[in-house]
Amino acid sequence: MSVTPSVAEEAKRYQREWFRGLRARVAGGEPFAVVNADAPQEILRAMDFPYVVSQWWASIIAAKQRSRDYLDLVRERGYPDYTEQYNSVVLGSAFDPDPAGGPWGGLPRPTLLLGDATGDVTRRIFDVWAHEPGVAFYPLESAAENEVPTNWWELMPYRWEEAVGATRLDLLEAELEGLVRFLESTTGRVFSEARFREVLALVNEQQEWNLRTRDLIARTRPAPLPVSDTIPGVMVPQWHRGTEWGRDMARAFHDEVAARVAAGDAVCPEERLRLMWIGRGLWHDMGLYRRFEQSHGAVFVWSMYLAIAADGYRRYGGRPLRQLAARFAAFTDQLYMPPWAGAWYVKEARLHGVDGVVHLVSDDPRGSWFTTRALRDAGFPVFELRADNVDASAGYDGGAALGEWLDATF
Repeated sequence: MSVTPSVAEEAKRYQREWFRGLRARVAGGEPFAVVNADAPQEILRAMDFPYVVSQWWASIIAAKQRSRDYLDLVRERGYPDYTEQYNSVVLGSAFDPDPAGGPWGGLPRPTLLLGDATGDVTRRIFDVWAHEPGVAFYPLESAAENEVPTNWWELMPYRWEEAVGATRLDLLEAELEGLVRFLESTTGRVFSEARFREVLALVNEQQEWNLRTRDLIARTRPAPLPVSDTIPGVMVPQWHRGTEWGRDMARAFHDEVAARVAAGDAVCPEERLRLMWIGRGLWHDMGLYRRFEQSHGAVFVWSMYLAIAADGYRRYGGRPLRQLAARFAAFTDQLYMPPWAGAWYVKEARLHGVDGVVHLVSDDPRGSWFTTRALRDAGFPVFELRADNVDASAGYDGGAALGEWLDATF
């Protein structure tokens, strides 16, 4: 039976309407930003500054099978088309001679790029883009990690100063203060701390609902819905963090999952294997997540998107800008770097009762070896899928090797 939740479908419908409205605002002369997912968007939200998250746009490009077109444009400009494709395809869309022919009518030309400098390649991609007329790049530095407590997810909501470290927070808080001054001076918009506090409160409420949903799915057997539905159900509202719509959709998503659990709905009534997907979404082949239900009784019950929403965003107390800094100063460490990532993935694997793990190892394998080792040491079989999440031409076999691993392992 179909298990596509209506909340996920409503979120996708809303996103299309929102993007049309955003394009109209930009056409009317408003400034527009492209923002990296790991950079603090809440300041832009509080200042009513229109923006698109670059990773979301990359997912749309990949879903529409346009990645190779845009990577070709990157190569034609003399840049490599085989590294950090997740950001490169978005840069390539900026080189499109017919941008209106792109997905959803194309991405408007940004006036601002906001991203964290987590690596030389990502930083260089934004630097190249900033050479386009009328585009400015505001980089945020990525500080080295401090001594990390392995139970960071328990500390982050209230004891974030202890978890992240004062030095890293000092740096990012100062940079965010600079960002506010930059936006005020270049756009004429005024930053209101009262409005900013409202945004932060809405973000926390939204993630509290995501926490409840994560825990509900974790304890339900068989799984009430697949990750191919949880991803849009949680991530489209996540791109609208700090709005009442985002908060209300997170609550509606929880309520719909709860109703499905109460009704006994199941992705695969004959569920035999619960799988965990580590890594970015495989945007060019979302069907992979359901490909092995009939043949193996294998259901993907976990992805990072709902889990990090539950554990990685909630922050309470402190100065507002410092609270926001605490959300992002160590964000990539939580997902990719040892010892932060490995301990969290093991905790999540146990919480969800998974039988095996599929680990997407793409062009940006920060800490991937350590994550795989941590899971294997904890007793979880791990299959490393070597593919790129937006570029289907980068050696992707359609899941054939994954099927062979399932046969051999289970």
